[in-house]
Amino acid sequence: MTAATKNIIHKLETLPESMVNEVEDFIDFLKAKHSKSFPKSNSEESNIVEEPKSLYGAAKGLFIIPKDFNEPLDDLKEYM
Repeated sequence: MTAATKNIIHKLETLPESMVNEVEDFIDFLKAKHSKSFPKSNSEESNIVEEPKSLYGAAKGLFIIPKDFNEPLDDLKEYM
């Protein structure tokens, strides 16, 4: 175990449980961000939930922009 790892473990032991959970979430974030750099073990691969891919145009037809969208508002006429 490296000195850096020992220091991290010592610091983790002094944190309250809620902060330890936050550190764990941050570690998961870093691993996901740099996932190509980390080899995955079999146990990790079974625990990972893949996020759904975004679908381009999935919201089409859910909202309509009115034709007068760019027209000045009546409430602001006195300022124009």
